[in-house]
Amino acid sequence: NEFNNNQYPYPARPRDQWLLGLGAGYSRIFGDVDGRPGFGGSISLRKALSHVWSIRGEYVGSFNSGLDYRRRTGGTGPWAAYGNQGYFANYQTRTHQGSIEAVASLNTISNYRGNPKSDVYVFAGYALIAADVNVDARNANGGLYNFSSVPAGGSRADIRSALKDNILDGTYEQNAFVANGSRTPIGRINDNWLLRHAATFGAGYTRKVSKTLSLGVEQRFTLPFDDDFDGIASGQSNDFISFTSIKAGINICSQSKRVAPLWQINPNNFIYNELNNPKHMKLPKPVLPDADGDGVTDQFDLEPSTPAGAPVDTHGVSRDSDGDGVPDFKDKELLTPQSCFPVNADGVGNCPEPACCKELREKIANYKPASECALTSLASVQFRANTATLSKDAQAVLATVAQQLNANPTCKVKVVGYGATDKRAQQLSYDHVNAVIKHLVEKQGISESRFIFSYGQDGDINTVDLLPTTEEGPSTVPAPFPNLKKAK
Repeated sequence: NEFNNNQYPYPARPRDQWLLGLGAGYSRIFGDVDGRPGFGGSISLRKALSHVWSIRGEYVGSFNSGLDYRRRTGGTGPWAAYGNQGYFANYQTRTHQGSIEAVASLNTISNYRGNPKSDVYVFAGYALIAADVNVDARNANGGLYNFSSVPAGGSRADIRSALKDNILDGTYEQNAFVANGSRTPIGRINDNWLLRHAATFGAGYTRKVSKTLSLGVEQRFTLPFDDDFDGIASGQSNDFISFTSIKAGINICSQSKRVAPLWQINPNNFIYNELNNPKHMKLPKPVLPDADGDGVTDQFDLEPSTPAGAPVDTHGVSRDSDGDGVPDFKDKELLTPQSCFPVNADGVGNCPEPACCKELREKIANYKPASECALTSLASVQFRANTATLSKDAQAVLATVAQQLNANPTCKVKVVGYGATDKRAQQLSYDHVNAVIKHLVEKQGISESRFIFSYGQDGDINTVDLLPTTEEGPSTVPAPFPNLKKAK
């Protein structure tokens, strides 16, 4: 609640489910006597401490056996009676071990994906083992076996075959010898079961099948620091148990109240979801100041102090239609030919003015419209190449134009589009003018009768100029080449 109310900066750790694990597979004891393939099973319960670390309690039971191919002499315990006659060591061992282990998931955290579908992990911990180790050292009558028929120098397979088929009866009737008696610190249970401390470690891989089930494999090693698990206590090295299993994991606890175990969840999910769709962040309301009122916000305005009413481009820079270095709002000759460059401070070129133009200019200067219009200029609209769709910048410019028109109800606007080189250019010029008028009428509420439709003029095809006027003219005209209309 504190996090949701912005009183605490971090979200609470979610409650997650426990994992019930069931496993079965191949078990084998590595020691002084050659181990034979055995089998085992396990059941475990795992709980996350974080997205990487978790703790697991596990029970593993196994059944193992071994039969040596080497003839030994000078045995102890059940083998002592054979003396120099020699014997072939064997054993049958049942184990029960309970362990508690720390588990580390290696691929939980990632910056480039969602929840992991697989879990690669390592583990290590402490185990307590109870083991019943028995040997087959006597025949059915309680006497010693006669190993004289075992072929000397034979192959391992031949020796083991002779022992199993013709000599040993497989009863495993005696407890194996334990070095130093009960072997402190734990000893035996009822003079039969060995009880030992042990270390466990290993690694595993699981793959998520559904929200509830995962499947995988695990390799586990158990080191009891003891030499008594294979029936021979040579004292040369300690025995250890290998258990390779196929494991099934089942997520338990209510799914409505708990999320999946944390090692199945990428902890970066919350951060990325919040960035993509903010629900908790305090976002300031956007402020879009436009100090010079040219329709381009200060954040993007490259000329933030343009004089009021001066036509600008989409970057807020004063337009210079003829490129003579004098902006249009100061230029008294808007389209000076380049042959007349350089120009004076008023943008007038150095070419002599033709008599006809001088007369026309004087008439224009002395012209008095029937009703005055206070507007002297309006911003131009820029289109992206080969499109008739108004960009967000263009719509912002037209919003400013609408404000100026609403403040000057006596003014009309001549909307001029350029493009006269061919049929496609003329149609695109028409589409540009039509898009501007339509937007001002439908989106800004300006009367259609205040516009004069003009297209197909010589000039920049991607520009539409809006010229204040009190003239009369049509607000709409037929499309010149409707079959070439540009699709939006």
